[in-house]
Amino acid sequence: MNSNWSKKWKKCLIWFSSYISFIAFAIVGGYVIIKNDDEELKKTTKLAFVVTLIFAAINAFVSIYYNFLSMGDSYVLSGAYDFYNIFYKLVNIAEIVVYAVFIIIELAKKDNHQTTKELTNPESE
Repeated sequence: MNSNWSKKWKKCLIWFSSYISFIAFAIVGGYVIIKNDDEELKKTTKLAFVVTLIFAAINAFVSIYYNFLSMGDSYVLSGAYDFYNIFYKLVNIAEIVVYAVFIIIELAKKDNHQTTKELTNPESE
């Protein structure tokens, strides 16, 4: 990753790419895991991967539910279809909220580079 970027922006890029698509996350996350030495970025990548897998599993369940129950004759007018519509919208809203919260958390974190330097070199004061 570009060295001109701060660590918090790199983490935001990881979360944003995992929200956008699996392919974008595979490229960004794979680069971080393989080429980067920073353990904190690798930890963020792994967490983003787990969150992405959770939402992929939920979306797979919703898709299977919809396709399985749509084989019936009057599925569109049933309560099952109403449940599908509501659940599908709630999952999409929850996905947006979760990724937005993780991005906001990463942006709100303070950089502790200065604190680390002060702790390792107290004579500079």
